[in-house]
Amino acid sequence: MYKKSFLRPILIVSLITIIFASCDKDFNELGTDIVGDDHFGFEVDSTLTVKAFNQKLGPIASNNLPINPLGFYSNPAFGTTQANFVTQVELSTLNPVFNNTDTELYEDLPVIDSVILDVPYFKTLKSTNSDNTNTYRLDSIFGATPYDKDTPSTNNSKFKLSVYQSNYFLRDLDPDQSLAEQQLFYSDQNNLIDNNKIPVLLNNAPLTDPPGDQEGTHNADGRENEQFYFDKREHKLTTYESDGVTKKYTRFAPSMRLHLRSDVFYDKILNAPTGQLSSNAIFKNYFRGIYLKVENGNPGNMAMINFKVGKITIYYKEDKITKDNPATTTINEYKLERVSKTYPLNFNGNTISLLENSNENFDYLNAANNSTQEASRLYLKGGEGAMSVIDLFGSTDLKGYTLNTAFNENLPVSPTNTKYIVNNIPNGISDEIDQIKIDGWLINEANLTFYVDNSAMSNFSPATPEAQPKEPNRIFLYDLTNKKVLIDYTLDFTSNANFPKYSKFIHDGIIQSQNVSDGRGARGKKYKVRITNYVRNLIKNDSTNVRLGLSVTENINNVGFSKLRTANSNFSSAPSMSVMSPLGTILYGTSPVVPDGKKLKLKIYYTKPD
Repeated sequence: MYKKSFLRPILIVSLITIIFASCDKDFNELGTDIVGDDHFGFEVDSTLTVKAFNQKLGPIASNNLPINPLGFYSNPAFGTTQANFVTQVELSTLNPVFNNTDTELYEDLPVIDSVILDVPYFKTLKSTNSDNTNTYRLDSIFGATPYDKDTPSTNNSKFKLSVYQSNYFLRDLDPDQSLAEQQLFYSDQNNLIDNNKIPVLLNNAPLTDPPGDQEGTHNADGRENEQFYFDKREHKLTTYESDGVTKKYTRFAPSMRLHLRSDVFYDKILNAPTGQLSSNAIFKNYFRGIYLKVENGNPGNMAMINFKVGKITIYYKEDKITKDNPATTTINEYKLERVSKTYPLNFNGNTISLLENSNENFDYLNAANNSTQEASRLYLKGGEGAMSVIDLFGSTDLKGYTLNTAFNENLPVSPTNTKYIVNNIPNGISDEIDQIKIDGWLINEANLTFYVDNSAMSNFSPATPEAQPKEPNRIFLYDLTNKKVLIDYTLDFTSNANFPKYSKFIHDGIIQSQNVSDGRGARGKKYKVRITNYVRNLIKNDSTNVRLGLSVTENINNVGFSKLRTANSNFSSAPSMSVMSPLGTILYGTSPVVPDGKKLKLKIYYTKPD
């Protein structure tokens, strides 16, 4: 008789929804034993062969990512990452008309009031005060965190931010591929963009504030350029009632809000040559994009930003022409009324996330040097970082098996009623897999548990909890051989509509936390990834045992891959969601020097035939 398979409680979906309180909250609060680990009544094996080693990625395709980093992020265990960004710009409407060409009716118009670049941050509303002002927490910000303090101190989070017009055309299609494939741009092409910028600083607001209660650009602290920081405060803009005297205020949620040079946009947009605004295809070659360059991070901050929801808005005035008497066409019967208008430019089109690593840690570089040597520590880092390669069940293939024609299916498997007869003929399948099949195991669960090397991470962590580097919320295990997800990912239909980054939580890979004794609060303890169906298929369906890849991921729901500029002997691409993330972690590997309680192992829960 066979024992029944373990059934996971259906109520787990409700439990997870309650636990997950924010899409971008630190997972340090979460993830502990999401699926029960009691496995009562099952045999367990953790002696099967697992080998893991590190691989440095190098430059990787980083164009058209859904989210892009901007700023500086320092993690001494890995180094410092500087993230710049370039994007094409599109017209919101084609062939806009900005002024009437009949100069007898009015003076040369329009006149620009201001040009504003505005890109919303990821944020959470914390409270609304009695005066209707709002308090926010910024999400997806890495580094020092002044925005979460009641009295922000921005000294450690400031860096220089420069905005330029790009003069490098970001093609849609690759001419080297007969224009049949998308043009790829890579994370290391910062010099290409920087050397082709138009050297006119667009965000050149002076380092002053308007005196008294006057309106204008508030930039005395350099928040728009020289000393930029990600500000959690909402914007308050002054407008006027219809009498033109009474002030009123409009508030906007936190965003990157920069004043740009009016003269540039007057010449390029409002006074554009004939035909240049007739289509976005023409416009994107005429006005080739916006380049955001960061400098002097000490140590600075890095934000994950969805630039696609941002825009540049031109605020201008022009004359509205109306007739005092519609029945006459005499010029004297016309009147001019000054009206305010806006014209937005959208951040659509091709983009590149430009990444540059510096001060890289020697141990990290030494370990991730593309050696196939079994590693004691696994270094996972997003961006132009590193991943790990994992082989299961070993490569020994000295024996095979044949079906036993005398096997009685009505009787349980036993030494006297074997289903297979072992022979010494290699069959192209690992002997460990062969033996599991011969022994007739029924797989209840199989998982890989990755323990965080807290000693290695703590060696580099600052003493204060707010300054210590964040660990990746999630890791992603995939079929490296075929560049696709595992069957356990495909068959995991668990989801979280409110917080989609927590979907597929049976397959898991979510960080589990623990409190450390040094007073720095919760730190990552381990990640668990379930590969039950993958192992079952190897045993029951003779599926191919593939090489596995392990990386960090920004979003488990996106499983696309980005091409390496230079392929290595093991792979030519890596998960796109790892390119987006600046985070890294150090996990225990499989080398014999790793303590047994921390070593990466394949753990299989199974039942044997009675």
